[in-house]
Parts: sequence; C-alpha cells; structure tokens
Amino acid sequence: MVHQIKLVDEVSGWLRRYDDGSVDRTWTGPPQVKFMADPVPAHQDFIDGIATRDVTIHENSGLRVRIYLPEPNPEDFHKLPVILHFHGGGFCISQADWFMYYHIYTRFAKSLHAICVSVYLRPAPEHRLPAACDDGFSALLWLRSLAQGRSSEPWLNDYADFNRVFLIGDSSGGNIVHEVAARAGQVDLSPLRLAGGIPVHPGFVRSTRSKSEMEQPESPFLTLDMVDKFLGLALPIGCNKDHPITCPMGAAAPSLDSLNLPPVLLCVAEMDLIKDTEMEYYEAMKKANKDVELLISRGMGHSFYLNKLALDMDYHTAEQTTALIEGIKDFIHKH
Repeated sequence: MVHQIKLVDEVSGWLRRYDDGSVDRTWTGPPQVKFMADPVPAHQDFIDGIATRDVTIHENSGLRVRIYLPEPNPEDFHKLPVILHFHGGGFCISQADWFMYYHIYTRFAKSLHAICVSVYLRPAPEHRLPAACDDGFSALLWLRSLAQGRSSEPWLNDYADFNRVFLIGDSSGGNIVHEVAARAGQVDLSPLRLAGGIPVHPGFVRSTRSKSEMEQPESPFLTLDMVDKFLGLALPIGCNKDHPITCPMGAAAPSLDSLNLPPVLLCVAEMDLIKDTEMEYYEAMKKANKDVELLISRGMGHSFYLNKLALDMDYHTAEQTTALIEGIKDFIHKH
C-alpha cells in the first residue's frame, strides 16, 4: 500500500511540513508579493554601483555567502568596513539572494560605503538551532582567516578593512548577531576586530506572551502564528522560547554581565509585535553595563524596510528606512 504523505504543519503561506520529514517552501500567499522571495542572480559587473558574487567558504559543509561590493572610488584609498549579514525568516525560510534582501543590502552597501557579506544560513526544521548560529560564526571565522592571509577572496582581500567588521541581522538574524558576538568574545579574532553588532528587530521573545504581542497589529512580516510555529520548528526539540538563542535576557541564558560583547546598536520598530521583549533585552544590556544604543523607527512594524512595495508607495516607510540607514551609518562611522 502506498503511503499518502500528510501535511503536519503549515505556516501562513510560507512553509508546509509533511509527515515524511519533507518541507515545501513554495510561496502560496498573495501572488503580488511573490517577487520579494524570488532569487536575484549574482552579477560580477557593477549595476547601479554594486557588484555581487556568491562564494563557497566551507568546502565540507558547502556553506556559502553573497558578497556585495560597492564600486570603488579611484580617489579613495581607504579600505571599506565589512558588514556580516544574517538574514531573517524565523530560522526557517528565506535566503541571502532573495530580492527583498538584494534591494535593501545593495542600498546598505552603497549608503554605508561598506562591503556586505550575507550568509546563506541552513534552515530549520531540517537544521534546527544552533545550526544557523554555527553558520554565522563559521562565516566570521572565515573573515578572520582572510585577515590572517590563510584564505583568499580577492574582493575582500583587496578592499576590506578587517579592523572594522560589524555583525548585522534582521529578525531571527538579530538573534544570530547576539549569539555570534557572544561566541566571538571567547576567541582571539586578531588581526580581525569585531567593531559592533546591529540586531535589527531581533526575534527576542519568551515563553509567556508580552503585552505588545497581545496588543500590536500583526504585519505581513510577522504574525503570532509565524512567531510560534517558526520557533517551534527551529528550537531544539523539547525547548521553549526561553532558550538562550531566543531569550538572551532570560534566566536560562548566560548572564549578560559575563559576556564580552562589542558595542551594540539595537534597532526597534515602534509597532513591532515583539517590541516589549526587545526592550527587555535593551534594559538587561544596560543593567549589565554593556555599550548599547537604541534606534527606534516611529510608527513602523517588524522588518518594514524589507517591504519594497511599501517603500515605493508610502512616504513614511521610505522616510523611516532612510533614517534607519543613516542611524546605522552613524554607528559604523563612530566605531
């Protein structure tokens, strides 16, 4: 008798999991937003001032990154800071080459005049946490090997200032920023210097609902269903949201006092569903005497700047995105 595979889990248009363990990530939501999840091929020639290439950084695991290089200015002999980017998607969906990342990280690389290196993270549930954090940390160690001259990647060896490496991540990628920064504090990265961490709307939550989760409006980029189901698929089996990766300010996590962290710029959206728990992280970091700054995007929801439709059509979204990029630029210039 042929076994009929059965659907065991579905996450609002993004993902379906079946009882044979297979996962289907074909977008089944509104077709007009599908383009945001379409892959953008790498191009080594400069288009609108940016060239991109995909590089395999770990032969055994096949771990890859996408590099965004802003067009070098022949007058400018300064090397460029490096932003190591971890994409969001609840640890379960999205890729470094998706259009929604391409459109914003080409803009980041140009505006910040920095090289962006975005990691293709292994997704859950096939690869549960800490897999994505391991990938993020591997990418940082790869940058260290370039800085030491033990590996070679011409775009980075020629143009990167390894004394100014920053971690940035949106949503679940913001959790990876914290985790990778904490791990980095325990190793010698020299001659690379980790100059800062920028968690943008990080997925910091806890097992009990916060006030903002109960009261804030849901957005296309974040619903309570997505928070609960993605994290249920991503966390190690038997763990809840109080896990150190999802709740670094909680009792189960290493005390923030004990961590050797770089300066942090925490970016929070005023209308984010998970704003309250992000603010709990901020308060805990301040209490632990960490160098932490706050950048609040007024009137905005979770990961608003990734929404190309809103950026093009809504003046306030466009304005707040520019302000977010400027705030990040100031932070990078300071460090």
